[in-house]
Amino acid sequence: MINVKDATARRIAPLTAPNDLTPNAVRDISVAFNILLADVFALYMKTKNFHWHMSGPHFRDYHLLLDEQGEQIFAVTDAIAERVRKIGGTTLRSIGQVSRLQRILDNDAEFVTPLDMLAELRDDNRQLAANMREAHGLCDETGDVASASLLEVWIDEAERRAWFLFEATRVRGE
Repeated sequence: MINVKDATARRIAPLTAPNDLTPNAVRDISVAFNILLADVFALYMKTKNFHWHMSGPHFRDYHLLLDEQGEQIFAVTDAIAERVRKIGGTTLRSIGQVSRLQRILDNDAEFVTPLDMLAELRDDNRQLAANMREAHGLCDETGDVASASLLEVWIDEAERRAWFLFEATRVRGE
């Protein structure tokens, strides 16, 4: 039987996770992953925005491409947040926090041409991959092999999305 004092202590006890990362490593990786999580949420929202507002002769193909990419991007959000929690950190709590941390820029324009949408998403996915590489370097420095391994998969996915978007925007003769 647990008493009230012990129950209260458990509720306010700092989160510790069963790993050998230093407190500084947990802090630094958590910060880096939360910034990545904000970027991923921003990219997801922009991808869905462009998916919803796509038009033109290639509507169906582009609409489906962006829907597929949006699903893949969204799938990463939970994995990023759960990794932060597994190592003993805390993660994002609000849209406001996302907006303060994101490096992927929003696009609130009333109209964007289909090719401009694809080109912007291509560049954003390339930026996301670069941001993930930076976080990977931090994971290497701190010995967080598991986080680095996850990042390697996500970098490959971001590069694949950028490649598809690049090929979809190429003009004959390039």
